[in-house]
Parts: sequence; structure tokens; C-alpha cells
Amino acid sequence: MPSSELHIINAFVADFARRQAARSVDLPGGFAVYDDAFAHSHADNQVLIDGAVDPEALPAVVEEALGHLPHRMVTVLDDATGTACVEPLVRAGYTHSSYLLMAHTGPVPAGGPAEVVDLEALRAPLTERWRGFLPDADDEVVRQLVERRAARRRGAAVVHFIGARTERGDIASWADLYLEPERELAQIEDLMTAEEHLGRGHGDAVLATALRMAVDAGCGTRFLTADAADWPRNWYERRGFTVVGRSHCFSRE
Repeated sequence: MPSSELHIINAFVADFARRQAARSVDLPGGFAVYDDAFAHSHADNQVLIDGAVDPEALPAVVEEALGHLPHRMVTVLDDATGTACVEPLVRAGYTHSSYLLMAHTGPVPAGGPAEVVDLEALRAPLTERWRGFLPDADDEVVRQLVERRAARRRGAAVVHFIGARTERGDIASWADLYLEPERELAQIEDLMTAEEHLGRGHGDAVLATALRMAVDAGCGTRFLTADAADWPRNWYERRGFTVVGRSHCFSRE
């Protein structure tokens, strides 16, 4: 992928974070986003670095921006900048994770049996999935992690929730689809499958539907993010996605 296209992707990721936030504050090298309605959501209350930054000064910058919160989260979009920030942030007590930017370069599916659904249809399966991920979390934490999805509608020109149903009509798998037709760019994000429906092709149905919708909207660049250390990256590679970049995430409780 040309560096200019990677720059467009990273610019969209930063713009999405700003637009979905209830408020944002500029910082050296980036900005902080906040949403008091979802105070337990780290992704909605974090620092994003999308420019040049002094890695040694970054821990103090984050502390000033997020000092009123019980958590700290920093996302660095540029790979080289993020790599330079690892040592000072780990020294300051942060845990480091890498995320892969993966662009779809394989054949485009003809489509899939999934469909656009609303948040109401996702609420029950999302709640159950989050309870599985965070068994010790209280009801308010889970509620915010579910309801925060509504704020994502502010992030892109078009935001769809895509869901695949079982024969009974239950939502088995789902994902977000963010479309920016003017940039000819689409992002597929947060693809999940209910635990009892794993391994039955529902995730494939969601992914195929989202890819076809993106192509039909004129989006030649189609991408997603995947944890560099987790198995879904291999699942995406088998479905035509190629690693084109890397971002870095740092967290501290």
C-alpha cells in the first residue's frame, strides 16, 4: 500500500475519534477525547497521538489530560512514533499492545446474508458478550460498553451496524461498517460472534456483506484493525486482508 493511502487511513481514524467524541482537547502531538456519558469506556476517554511527539514527555502529557480518570489509555497511530514511545511509557507503568492495520486486497465477495440492523437488535447479544469478556464488571460498566456504540454514528459520513441472524432470527454475529465515500474509504470494526454461535459461518456472512456494501458505496480502500498478538489476524488474512501498517496502544489502570 502506498504511504499516501496509509496516511489517509490514519487521518480517518483520527477524524473518527474526534467526531464521535463529546469533546476533544488538542495536546502536543495529538489530542484527548472525552465522553462523560461513557466514562467507563477507555476508548471514549483517551489520548490519541497522530503527529510528532516527545516520547519522554508523553507520560506527563497524558497524566495532565487524563488525571481525573481512574484509567489511562494512549493510542499512537504512526508505527515509528509508537515504537519510540514504548520504553518511556512502559517505564511509567503502561502495558503495550500492537494493532495491525489490514487492508482488503483479495477478491470482493458477491455479498452475504447479513443485513443492516439497529442498536436495539444488538443490545442483548452485545450485553451477553461483554459479560463473558468482563465477568467481574458491574452492570453500569457493561451498560456503557454496549450503549457507547450509539456515539459511533457521529464518527463517519455513514455508519451501519451489520448483523447476521440465525434461522430463529437471533443476531449471531455483528460488526460496525464506517463509510466515507468522499475519501473512497471504508472501515469494518468490532466484528464479534455470540459464543454459542461460533464456528457456524456467521462472522463470514457479516464480513462478506460489509465488504460488498463498501464496494457498492465506491470505497476502494477497505480496512480493519486486528490485535497483532491474537488469532483473528490469521482469520482475516485467509479472507483477503493484508497487513499494511501498525498502531500502538498503551494502557494503565
